[in-house]
Amino acid sequence: MTFAENLKKLPGISHLAAVNLLDKREIVVASIENKPGSQGSLAVYNHLAQTYGSINAEAARKGLEIFAEHTEDARTNPGKHPNIDRLLAIEQGAPALRVKHVFAV
Repeated sequence: MTFAENLKKLPGISHLAAVNLLDKREIVVASIENKPGSQGSLAVYNHLAQTYGSINAEAARKGLEIFAEHTEDARTNPGKHPNIDRLLAIEQGAPALRVKHVFAV
């Protein structure tokens, strides 16, 4: 399946302004906003947080499956897809991240 097809199966994100990704010290290391160009990543990370409770190795593997064709592009072009790069790093042993939802008002 393609990324676009996978996105159609994920929960909606209209209630979210963003998700913040926190390290073990509770420091925000990244934020994914609900804006054009990052809404797909927001939907993926939201789904992973709801399913796995954090972005751990298992969640990262599932996220890489969901990103489908973009995962291979990220593997061959490091830095082009930072939200996928983050999942690749976690899959390879980087520390898990906690997700904090920022709700739209």
